[in-house]
Amino acid sequence: MKSLINILDLSVEELDEMLRVADDIIDHPQKYSEVCHGKKLATLFYEPSTRTRLSFEAAMMELGGNVIGFSEASSSSAAKGESVADTVRVISCYADIAAMRHPKEGAPLVASMYATIPIINAGDGGHNHPTQTLADLCTIRRETGRLSNLTVGLCGDLKFGRTVHSLIAAMARYSGVRFVLISPDELRVPDYVKHDVLDRGGIEYIETTDLEQVMPQLDILYMTRVQRERFFNEEEYLRLKDRYILTPDKLTDAKESLRILHPLPRVNEISVAIDNDPRAVYFKQVLYGKYMRMALILKLLNIQV
Repeated sequence: MKSLINILDLSVEELDEMLRVADDIIDHPQKYSEVCHGKKLATLFYEPSTRTRLSFEAAMMELGGNVIGFSEASSSSAAKGESVADTVRVISCYADIAAMRHPKEGAPLVASMYATIPIINAGDGGHNHPTQTLADLCTIRRETGRLSNLTVGLCGDLKFGRTVHSLIAAMARYSGVRFVLISPDELRVPDYVKHDVLDRGGIEYIETTDLEQVMPQLDILYMTRVQRERFFNEEEYLRLKDRYILTPDKLTDAKESLRILHPLPRVNEISVAIDNDPRAVYFKQVLYGKYMRMALILKLLNIQV
């Protein structure tokens, strides 16, 4: 039985196969409409979520399966002090697969050690968010036709942004990928990501605080919000939150082929004036995420179509 805790749990070959399955789901949705009939997905969300939870639920329903679960810790037995290990032992009696979001880093890994069903990490603290990375990879591939030979700009909160850490780890495995890391000094990519992934893999990257200066180089611009919930200090959050706001004038020197991604929710780091620009693909990204979660559910349940 396999779980997905970290994007590196999937080999490049497995990622490529899932991307092919997602393509087939997009092209032939009817073929997949009943393949999970009789199967149940449990959504164990200890932290608020709109897109990720509903995306998992929509994915399972579109495969013909059912969904059970809870959307906040206060509505589960965690409020009574039940451990994650005990919760997943119980859930394993009710469901065939589970998606877990938890504010504590490592909680989904602990869950996978005690569950008798596959566990999908739907986000743990500032650590990992592998299914968002699946959505990101699908978006980049569908929009540019490739995952190699790209200059990828990551902008905003690169310190606490779990989506950024997972995307760097995934894309570093494709050839010719170069990263441009754009953030305030206080929110730079953690050293362990730079040392363990970029330096160790000999991956080319630069760090800068100036988005406009590097804009002409970028094939992908991945914007992130500065996350209030990850800060211990409100004053520090307020000082940094509006550091990067993407407006139409900042795209003057950008490539026509640039694609702008954002894991959402957006606060104000991308102006709504950009929403109709053909380079903005963050709402398409949401849709691609559903298809990749469908492909992942099939993989972990070992269902061949």
